[in-house]
Amino acid sequence: MLKILGKASSINVRKVLWTCTELALEFEREDWGSGFAATDSAEFLALNPNAMVPVLIDGDFVLWESNSICRYLAAREQREDLLPALARERAQVEQWMDWQAGEFNNAWRYAFMGLVRRSPAHQDPALLASGVAGWSRHVEILAQRLACTGAFVCGEQFTLADVVLGLSVQRWLQAPLEPYGRPQLPAIEAYCRRLADRPGFALYGPAYV
Repeated sequence: MLKILGKASSINVRKVLWTCTELALEFEREDWGSGFAATDSAEFLALNPNAMVPVLIDGDFVLWESNSICRYLAAREQREDLLPALARERAQVEQWMDWQAGEFNNAWRYAFMGLVRRSPAHQDPALLASGVAGWSRHVEILAQRLACTGAFVCGEQFTLADVVLGLSVQRWLQAPLEPYGRPQLPAIEAYCRRLADRPGFALYGPAYV
């Protein structure tokens, strides 16, 4: 059976859990990370030298990096609806997944730590305002894309790109951004209504920030 190391409150762990739900895969999950087993222990570092969750253990195969794990599982199960086999279609899905992991993820870092985690080291008013603006600007980029497709990130078909970006959008919607303003984006609201039909989103989306 697959084993997933990481606490369920981690957005990166939840990407993998949602993917497993889409694939109807059974798995065991162990709590690792802040508040649970330490990821800087020798045992964990032997699996992931970055000391970060999630880690996937599939028999004698160990994999880290959440988006890579999602891609591996979809390919393992030959789910070409989630991760296409054709080069162009697959590249588009992976493009948006990479954008989430790089551009979008980095955009929310300061604001999330300051407003959600209440980190004392992330309370500079100017940096908070700039962080929220950058976060929302990336959501607007996604909204423009969704307005064009009228459905999901890569078109009419739900893919792995929607797993990773759906959780990212949900985080933005639930974060306490009101003092800084939150743009009204009908395409994002409609997108979340479509995602609500996915059992994995219901399990691993709205209950967490």
